[in-house]
Amino acid sequence: MNTPPHFTADTPRDLVGIGIGPCNLSLAALAHPLAELDTVFYEQRPRFDWHPGLLIDGARVQVPFLADLVTLADPTSPWTFLNYLKTHQRLYPFYFAERFHTQRAEYDTYCRWVADQLPGLHFRHQVDAVRWNPERDVFEVDHTQLDTDGEAEALGRTHTRNVVLGIGTEPYVPDALRPLVDAPGVPVVHAADYLTHRDTLLAAGHITVVGSGQSGAEVFLDLLRHRPTGREQLHWIGRTDAFAPMEYSKLGLEHFTPDYTRYFHALPESTRDRLTATQWQLHKGIDATTLAAIHDELYHRTLDGGWPDTVLTPGVRVRTAGRIATTKIELHLEHIQQNTRTRLTTDAVVLATGHRERPLDRILAGLDPYIRRDNSERPRVDEHFRLVLDPSITATGCNIYLQNAERHTHGVGAPDLGLAAWRAATILNTLTGKETYPLPTRTAFTTFGLEQPQPRVPAARQAPTLTPLVDRR
Repeated sequence: MNTPPHFTADTPRDLVGIGIGPCNLSLAALAHPLAELDTVFYEQRPRFDWHPGLLIDGARVQVPFLADLVTLADPTSPWTFLNYLKTHQRLYPFYFAERFHTQRAEYDTYCRWVADQLPGLHFRHQVDAVRWNPERDVFEVDHTQLDTDGEAEALGRTHTRNVVLGIGTEPYVPDALRPLVDAPGVPVVHAADYLTHRDTLLAAGHITVVGSGQSGAEVFLDLLRHRPTGREQLHWIGRTDAFAPMEYSKLGLEHFTPDYTRYFHALPESTRDRLTATQWQLHKGIDATTLAAIHDELYHRTLDGGWPDTVLTPGVRVRTAGRIATTKIELHLEHIQQNTRTRLTTDAVVLATGHRERPLDRILAGLDPYIRRDNSERPRVDEHFRLVLDPSITATGCNIYLQNAERHTHGVGAPDLGLAAWRAATILNTLTGKETYPLPTRTAFTTFGLEQPQPRVPAARQAPTLTPLVDRR
């Protein structure tokens, strides 16, 4: 946001946001009408981009359109997806399309529409460090302004009472495949860069997709649709026991509610870690529609009596990998259930191996003595999404907030778009010290623990007792 008129250049800002992905963009949109707050957001990329390499035609966001940047906290906001449609005269076409889930490309365009209009969003600004200044009781945020070529253009420093980190995730490459990614001449790409390299991949003879989650399924389906019948030469492998559908039952989805987030946060650390490992199908499975589309495409290719030249094998891990000459790749595979091993020679590999939270250590290195950590040396995060810091900082009312970096403390919903607006509103309510955005006290039919919640809805209205009329004549 622009600096309010009652602030001077020496006055610390109320909030500095680091990173402009959907989570911090949600926070910026909800903070926009709060004139009492002086906020600014920095992002090193030249503009807003949401997984551009995976904006495959037809790929849909896995949450309903109501999980936009603001609606679930403030449906009257001018930054809702529906207002975006209205502004672009697309409300009636969307209405007749009857689509509860939007395409990824459309969600990306919507977010860019918001980012292009909100003040106080500074792209091409790389944040280098965050430090605590005990003399002024403020955080110092050092940043570098980048030119159009990504080179340093100017240095800057911003003082702020609060910081919110929304630096997102980065592509994950397993150690066994890491040496291949930078190998010249052989296309080995992460799914995050799939569209950038699709033409090169399609020109390859045999293609292997590694990873049995949603991105792996979408890449396999897209490649399949662009390969000739009978000459597909596609191999799809993944570690999970099956190409499993994502848990999408209505009660299952209640794991992505504020109620479950609060329940999970209150559990012991060891229990949280154990739960996280077992809940993969809540967020790492494949959308049932995508699985059906893959089966339909494969079935269609059998109509002439043959079978497509494809191999789909779950339960397989890549042990090691290497190049053969300069044009092929050899993957050493192990089937987990059979305890058997084999080799697979291929001409190209797509690594649909997911994303991991970006480490916070680089940006927060200057704060390391103040950060309180758990038994696994991860930052502790309180129920209001604040890093647990030394009392010498928190006693001043200054805090560092996290967005989409707190799965170990807040559960599987941390990266979910459906909780972004609620989390951003929670942060703003905590920061302002008042209920700036009234939030629901109950969000799930499931009670996740034995402790019964207090009644949160009024009791059913009782029929009034009628008093007989008395004739006083």
